[in-house]
Amino acid sequence: MLDESLLDDPEALARADRRGLLRGAAEAGARVRTAARHAVEAGLAELKPDGRPRAVLIAGPGTAAACVADILDGLIGTGCPVIRLAPSGVAPAAGALRWTLPGWVGPVDLLLIATPDGTEPGLSLLADQAYRRGCTVVAVAPARTPLAESVEGSHGLTVPMATSPYGAYEGPHDDATRDSASYEARRVEDEAAPGAPCTLWALLVPLLVLLDRTGLVAAPADALQKVADRLDRVAERCGPAISTYSNPAKTLAAELADSLPLIWTEGQSAGAAGRRFAATLAEQAGHAALAAELPEALPAHGAVLAGSPTGGGGGDTDDFFRDRVDDPAALRARVVLLRDRPVDAGGLTAAPAARELAHGHDVALSELEPEDGDELEALAELIAVTDFAAVYLALASGAGS
Repeated sequence: MLDESLLDDPEALARADRRGLLRGAAEAGARVRTAARHAVEAGLAELKPDGRPRAVLIAGPGTAAACVADILDGLIGTGCPVIRLAPSGVAPAAGALRWTLPGWVGPVDLLLIATPDGTEPGLSLLADQAYRRGCTVVAVAPARTPLAESVEGSHGLTVPMATSPYGAYEGPHDDATRDSASYEARRVEDEAAPGAPCTLWALLVPLLVLLDRTGLVAAPADALQKVADRLDRVAERCGPAISTYSNPAKTLAAELADSLPLIWTEGQSAGAAGRRFAATLAEQAGHAALAAELPEALPAHGAVLAGSPTGGGGGDTDDFFRDRVDDPAALRARVVLLRDRPVDAGGLTAAPAARELAHGHDVALSELEPEDGDELEALAELIAVTDFAAVYLALASGAGS
């Protein structure tokens, strides 16, 4: 159950936010600037590649790395194939995960590794495997971690992951410290939470700088500055001190409480943002959601709209005369329409059909569109607002503590 009173109590929100999720969302703009600076200091802005890679492969653990691959796939488009290397293993722990290169990978391909951890032996093995095949490797990982040293030792390039501007711990300085339990405790504490909203930008921005140099993505320095500025403006509009009625993230969180969100997206950037929103709702708030792109979302989720609410004990006939006051509330579908271009932008759009279908089934609908700007700015705004919404839903429902 959502405690809506908590949403308009900044002090209570701060007390509930033991994982630092709100701080992570608010730091997104600062992380973009720091990550861009790290990329320049690592020499990415001065690279002069000999043409484009045949394929871009992306490896890394968790939601953030998966979202990085999804975003880059959308931005690169038909420029070249983008392939995410999904991990395998017996458990999601860093030591159990393994990645494998496809058999065709060679010197004309580019391997990108993105991780907020850097202790995964499987990623170090992957970097070594790529080196033996002559494949170029670029990694974004915390400084002085085993992965960073492994990539540099195999003639790859490592960009230190941008950490919190409030003095995060950047890594161990010797082997004894790196292997100690105190290192892991300090690193996790300073980074707030491995899945913090700002982690995405810390991993993504250096790769955007790199791919801008290859000509696959348009992400010059001024474009990244605009992204950081847009993220700052979203943080101002969606911060904990802004009341719910004028805060789009708090409003969306309140609307999604006790509902099954059907996240319908239109546009390449909106598609990546919508899939991230669904993953973040599950990871941060423990809230299930379905994401699909228009127009295919309409037939894909049509049966969900037409079906009965889930939960509420409606199908329980064992005790017809039981007291139903204690039954869980029924979950009703709610459509969340994310678009990366304004309504009056022209061209084909399935938004009217989406609204008609939702209203025809008496299903509530929330809409979110970014302000004017380029593709990266629109993407940043959609991700930032939905990140804040997921955090507020987690905190107000008790899942964020």
